[in-house]
Amino acid sequence: MPLIPEEPQIHEKAQGPRATPASGRTAPTPRPVPGPRPAAPPRPGRPGPVRPTAPAQRAPRDTTTTKPGPPGPAAPAAPASAQAAPSAQAAPVADAATVAAPQLQLLPATPDGALDAAEEAVDLLLDSGRTPGDVLVITTGEPHPWAAHELSFGDASYWAQHDAGDDVFYADAAVADRAASRAVVVVAVNGGPEAAAVGALGVAHTRAGALLIVCGDPQRINSVLGAGV
Repeated sequence: MPLIPEEPQIHEKAQGPRATPASGRTAPTPRPVPGPRPAAPPRPGRPGPVRPTAPAQRAPRDTTTTKPGPPGPAAPAAPASAQAAPSAQAAPVADAATVAAPQLQLLPATPDGALDAAEEAVDLLLDSGRTPGDVLVITTGEPHPWAAHELSFGDASYWAQHDAGDDVFYADAAVADRAASRAVVVVAVNGGPEAAAVGALGVAHTRAGALLIVCGDPQRINSVLGAGV
């Protein structure tokens, strides 16, 4: 039986092989549709078409590294004393007097207003964050009212509050040398003999850790200090 009439019927049906090929014959392969074909998705484990295997990559090496040669004689080690010398010279010991010198501030005031100026200075110190135990006030003339009140209870009670160190302490120039060092010392030059001012400023300079504030007549203070402020 001739097979020519059957060929047009194969192309009119769905693209693909027939379910039941004719006996004794292999079903013809469908022809591809003209036009570009999309790339087939890669199979699992095979990323794309087979390519020649690239040579294994080697760990990067420093191209500037030279081939080691025979070991030469070791350099002699520097003596321990020579090694320690630069570090000792790099950190010279500073002058203790320069490190301990407090900053000096002068608040001009008359003898009658020196105590009020000292009180204002204390208030500013406390407002700026200083704790009351950081401040010592020394007077050269009339004692501060707080000191006069506390001394009325006895000398021991008065100095016990100084030793507690939790509040501003007021001391007369005559007994200021008994006071311990504090971060800030305020001197109120509110009268008194010249020797009292000299002694108060001398003690204040040694007791002030960071700041020394002097309230009084600038001319008198300059004459006591021996230099302009």
